[in-house]
Amino acid sequence: MSDDGLFQRITGAGWTVLPEEVRRLHHRTERATGYGEVRRGRSILAGCIAFLVRFPESLPNTAVTVEFVKTAKGEIWRRNFAGQKFSSRLFAGNGRYSGLLCERFGPMTFAMALQCSGQRLTLEMRHWSLFGIPLPMFLCPVSDSYEYAQNGRMYFNVEISHPFVGLIVHYKGWLVPEDHSLDRNWANTIEPSGQGPCPDSELR
Repeated sequence: MSDDGLFQRITGAGWTVLPEEVRRLHHRTERATGYGEVRRGRSILAGCIAFLVRFPESLPNTAVTVEFVKTAKGEIWRRNFAGQKFSSRLFAGNGRYSGLLCERFGPMTFAMALQCSGQRLTLEMRHWSLFGIPLPMFLCPVSDSYEYAQNGRMYFNVEISHPFVGLIVHYKGWLVPEDHSLDRNWANTIEPSGQGPCPDSELR
């Protein structure tokens, strides 16, 4: 079995153009910590969807922990925003989803293309299904999801909305692997006093 991580296998040659901070988090990292913030949609339908997926309530700058559990089929991501937890399963797609990253939240599965360009990893929605039944894309939630590096950290942005519902949830912030201290050169690039989920340009 290849020692490459799930994201590396899917991105292929594009993997090498990504910043070290992004690649490190997706390769052999078991737990990462950082800070983030969450904004939930205000409509009733958005609240119902967020409740079903267990997205956290709106939160200002708060501690974030993500555990990456490797499985035979992929990974389980267990996210914790100040005690509010939600998880998803990620795996490589096959068949009509071949070459895509699939992420499953309960009965919903989203198949995304991983685009590596401009020092950024972007997740672009391609297909989705409910209880294994493929659904048309015009009914699919819209996702603006990407990762990039700055100040020695991996920053993430996930904004999920729907044309009929509006904003469902928007969470963003930064993470560093808990074992980053094992690599002294890499650890020295982190500003120990800096906090806050995103640079000012990302907060607007």
